[in-house]
Amino acid sequence: MNDNLATAQAQNAFRRARGKAFLRAVWFTLQRRSNRLLAYDEVRTRIHAGGPIYRGIQAVPIDRIVGSVDRFRDFDRAFLPSQDFTEERWQSVGRAYYSDVNLPPVKLYQIGEVYFVMDGNHRVSVARELGREFIDAEVQEVRGTVPLTSDIQASDLEGIGERADFVEQTKLAEARPDSNIDCTIAGGYHLLMEHIEVHRYLQSKEWNREFSFPEAAAQWYDQVYLPIVQTVRHTDVLHEFPGRTETDLYIWLMDHLYFLRQRFGDTVSPTDAALSFASHFTPRFAHRFWHWLTVHVLRIGRHDQS
Repeated sequence: MNDNLATAQAQNAFRRARGKAFLRAVWFTLQRRSNRLLAYDEVRTRIHAGGPIYRGIQAVPIDRIVGSVDRFRDFDRAFLPSQDFTEERWQSVGRAYYSDVNLPPVKLYQIGEVYFVMDGNHRVSVARELGREFIDAEVQEVRGTVPLTSDIQASDLEGIGERADFVEQTKLAEARPDSNIDCTIAGGYHLLMEHIEVHRYLQSKEWNREFSFPEAAAQWYDQVYLPIVQTVRHTDVLHEFPGRTETDLYIWLMDHLYFLRQRFGDTVSPTDAALSFASHFTPRFAHRFWHWLTVHVLRIGRHDQS
């Protein structure tokens, strides 16, 4: 292709990309949502990542590249150029693409399902703007205590860090490989560790010896957590809380069970607490209204647990 034509096409592509970046910035600001690339070092620290393992050259889906090692401020989440000073380098790469010049593979870190750019941010940006779905990459895999999925957002990092701390301290993934502790409540993992600490104290007092935190965590999982989760499954109350998890329901039901027993005595069972909580706090207004109608108007119900 003629060099002048390739240059013109690269210039037009950059202006088009910058325009899209501006519109995305406005849209995400109005939506109060993050539009930034993830910073690799922040993510790596959050998930307690180990050393990289070389995985060779692969064809990587570009939409799985969600962050960068050191250029995360220069591009937005769609890898559109967010700074004007990137123009010269961006257009140079663009000319190479339009001229069918073979460029070396980019270098990426892989964590779970997503990738972070070590080298080749502009190549990723240009390839994505030109509609490429895959890019050749030299990949090094980094494994952490928490797997990352392709829908990860910057707002998820705090919760991911809490989960990684929980996994690291409890060692439940080793002691109970089938465990699936997945919490979406802000600060929820800290609450779970408080529950384990209480269980640890009670066990140490009962057995007159010191229990390690991982040992207490395994017992808490068997003796406290699983019975409540089984109640959640048996009563099928999870469907009343779309987007929530069994672990979320465990936290809420433990608090609600304590409240009900303070009010009605120890005869209140976990099943009673689950049904009461679902009827009072489901986000589905029609279901809450029906409960209010049956209890307070039709006077139907075993006893009032409002």
